Amino acid sequence: MSLADMPLGPLERAFVASLQRLDESASEPVLVAAALTCGALVNGDVCVLLRRWAGQRAWPEVGGGIVLPKLEEWTALLQASSLVGAPGAFAPLILDGERLYLARYHHYETQLAEQLLARGSANPEVDETLLADGLARLFARNTQAGPDWQRLAAAQAVRRNLAVISGGPGTGKTTTVVRLLAALLEQPGGERLAIGLAAPTGKAAARMAEAIRNAKAELPVSEAIKAALPEEARTLHRLLGSRGDSPKVRHHAASPLPLDVLVVDEASMVDLALMAKLLDALPTNARLILLGDKDQLSAVEAGAVFAELCEGRGFTPQTAAALQRLTGQPVEAQAPRSRLGDAVVLLTHSHRFAGDSGIGELARRINGGDAAGTLNLLKEDRTDLTWQAAPTPNALLDRLEQGYAPYLAAARSGDVAATFKAFNGFRALTAQRQGAWGVEGINEALEARIKRRFSLPSRERWYPGRAIMVRQNDYALGLFNGDIGICLASENGLRVFFESAGESEPTFRPFSPARLPSHDSAFAMTVHKSQGSEFSEVLLALPDTASPLLTRSLFYTGITRAKHKVEIWALPARLAEAVNTRAERAAGLAERLKVQGLVVPVDPTPAPAASPQGDQDQLSLF
Repeated sequence: MSLADMPLGPLERAFVASLQRLDESASEPVLVAAALTCGALVNGDVCVLLRRWAGQRAWPEVGGGIVLPKLEEWTALLQASSLVGAPGAFAPLILDGERLYLARYHHYETQLAEQLLARGSANPEVDETLLADGLARLFARNTQAGPDWQRLAAAQAVRRNLAVISGGPGTGKTTTVVRLLAALLEQPGGERLAIGLAAPTGKAAARMAEAIRNAKAELPVSEAIKAALPEEARTLHRLLGSRGDSPKVRHHAASPLPLDVLVVDEASMVDLALMAKLLDALPTNARLILLGDKDQLSAVEAGAVFAELCEGRGFTPQTAAALQRLTGQPVEAQAPRSRLGDAVVLLTHSHRFAGDSGIGELARRINGGDAAGTLNLLKEDRTDLTWQAAPTPNALLDRLEQGYAPYLAAARSGDVAATFKAFNGFRALTAQRQGAWGVEGINEALEARIKRRFSLPSRERWYPGRAIMVRQNDYALGLFNGDIGICLASENGLRVFFESAGESEPTFRPFSPARLPSHDSAFAMTVHKSQGSEFSEVLLALPDTASPLLTRSLFYTGITRAKHKVEIWALPARLAEAVNTRAERAAGLAERLKVQGLVVPVDPTPAPAASPQGDQDQLSLF
């Protein structure tokens, strides 16, 4: 079998063809490596770890696939090829140790590492007496036992030009950032700081702005400080000035952002390319504060920057002593694995899940990789956890009809606020898009039932109660990817309403269905699309067959979208697979940031090849 017989995607085939035009004598092992590197981006990998693939079969499902050379032979062939260069060379592929990159992604990763290290080593001048007084006042209400990690995170963010704050649902990330910004504004010259707020999606940006507006009203600071706190947030793409399908942006090192401080929420969703562009566009002396949850799903595109930053955490003795002096909190020194390790603070106290919370305990067991403990917990009689261990598609649809009944009743009444409240009270989440257990299958089958119940024509697209999710940003309309709209009857006919944050209560904007950007029905949504959202009750349905999508981070993200109750529909085997499967993305950022002399282990398990689709940066590979 040859490479031409393998199931390559269109982009992989085009890339390989372009390389063959550049070097007609290119050997098959080199071209296979190029195809794997291109396809790796769709799996979220930044590069190909040659050791994982060496001696293995690529695409074994097609006639046995192609047997790859041993590591030493394969490396020698790549080094001898004119298509492959060493770091710093101009070539389509870059071989950096045992990692093979597309040139563009090698540039992103090396540039990001350099800029993170430069920013992380900068220590701005701080009035420690003023800071200590401000922290004591701003965090006076925090009385839980143990270290006050919110206060410690704020102290470290003011002391450094780079801060990474991770915490699960309900740990107070937004509360922390509002208070730390207030402490920063109280520093000498703080009133002149230009502060920006941003997030990966429009929905996340709007939610962040709303949370900060609500939180700053109760701050024990002067009115001048409250007025200086920002109230608007933008998407990262809009902040940088994205230009359609081009990977280039308006703001970069030669045209930097006019900011002194930038706070990025939901940073775990930011991929390598976007994070590299963000750091390139941020002025050298500006502070960067990244907020997120290291255990949540990573970005859809290549890279897991936030998780890699958090893995290297640890306080040096000097940092621990400084934080203890500033906050009065006990701080234990622990050798960081990364040169940026002491920029990372984990918030551990959840205000959403009490100590006896089944959801909180389930989250801990999932993140701990305890599959047996997870299954045992689900078998217990917990008020906030239920488990359907023998699910069927028809039974699932019956349950969803029941779960959405209050919502549909509210929608038929025409009360917009009541309808949105009911819709946020119950939500179905899935791991995938296709199949009977995926978003498309569930939405199609459930909508057919709804239309029959209300005697609607089967081809009727719009009806009171249809919920949709926007798939692309439309800045003219103020609608963004991930925004939820609900179709309701109005005096002007059917309109799709979208919720917006008002000063005291939500407001609702109506749109004609014909004006909407690309969208899908949204009775069920993928766990990926639910990131950053929260619902009173969540029903999580997992596929009945093994899937590479079933990972610990997906399971954790899905169940933690619920505030009060989680209902899981999944076979025991699928749950065990999800808990036991830790998503590992091939990348070299952690290696570049590590403390010198420390060995970062590499998982030797080979990963399956995939066909790329969708990432706009893949349109220009080198």
